[in-house]
Amino acid sequence: MRRIYILLLMSLWLPLLAAQNVSRSADGEPAEEPGLAVSADSLLADAAAAYAEGRFRQSMQLYEAVAAQYGVSAQLYYNLGNACYKSGEMAPAILYYERALRLDPSDKDIRFNLELCRASVVDRIDPLGEFFFSRWYRQLRSLLPGNVWAWISLAFFWLFLLAVAGFFFAKKRGLKKLSFTVGVISIVFAIFTQLYARQLYHRDTDRGEAIVFAPTVTVKSSPDQSGTELFLLHEGTKVRVRSRLGNWTEIELSDGNVGWLETDNIVVI
Repeated sequence: MRRIYILLLMSLWLPLLAAQNVSRSADGEPAEEPGLAVSADSLLADAAAAYAEGRFRQSMQLYEAVAAQYGVSAQLYYNLGNACYKSGEMAPAILYYERALRLDPSDKDIRFNLELCRASVVDRIDPLGEFFFSRWYRQLRSLLPGNVWAWISLAFFWLFLLAVAGFFFAKKRGLKKLSFTVGVISIVFAIFTQLYARQLYHRDTDRGEAIVFAPTVTVKSSPDQSGTELFLLHEGTKVRVRSRLGNWTEIELSDGNVGWLETDNIVVI
C-alpha cells in the first residue's frame, strides 16, 4: 500500500516536470565543433576590438554575425546592446538588453543598462496599479532563469519523497513528526518553484512582447488605415502583443491602453 501511495504521488508530479525544458545549456549556445569555435572566438575578438576602438557599428555587425552563425547567450546580447547604445540606436539596444535579461534575469549590469536606455524613451507610460504580493511574487520569480527554478523544484520534490518514506518507515514518533513537517514544507516549495519555472518558460517562448522600432507610429482603433487614431508611440517603447490580423498587430501598453499598429513597426523580443 505504501509503494502504491508513493507511485501515485510520482505519477501526479512528474508530468509537470516533463513539461518544463530543463536541458538548456548554461550559456544558451548550441554545441559547436572544435573547428568552429576558433572562428567564433576570432569574430568575438574582432568585435571587442572594434568596440574598444570606437567602431561601434562594425562591432555590432560582428556580434550579429556571431549570433547568426553560432547561437546566442546573455553575454552576447549584452554586448550587442552596448554596441547599439554607443551607436545611438536605442530601440535595438533595448531589444537586445531585454533578450539578454530573459536569459540571465539576475545580471545587474544588464538590468542597469536597460533602465538607462528606457530613460531615453520619449513615451512615459505609468503601469496599472499592482498589489504588493503580486509585485513581490514577480520580483522573486525573476531572480533566476526558468530552467534553474525547474531543477530546484525537482530537488524539493525528491526531498518530499524522502520525507514521505521517512514518515511511513520511521519507528519513532519524533521522526514521523519531523518527516511530516519536512514533507509539507518541501511540497509547498516544489509547487511554487515549479510554477515559477512554468511561467518563465511560457514567457520566454510565447514571444508576446515587442519593441517599437519606428521613430513614431500611430496606434489605431481597428486594423486598417481608416481606423480612428488613438495615440502615438515612439521608438523604444515596449508593448505586449495581443493578436495579429494580416499585417496588423493588436498591442497593449502597461497602462492598459489597447490599439492596432502595422506589424512592420515593431520587433518581437
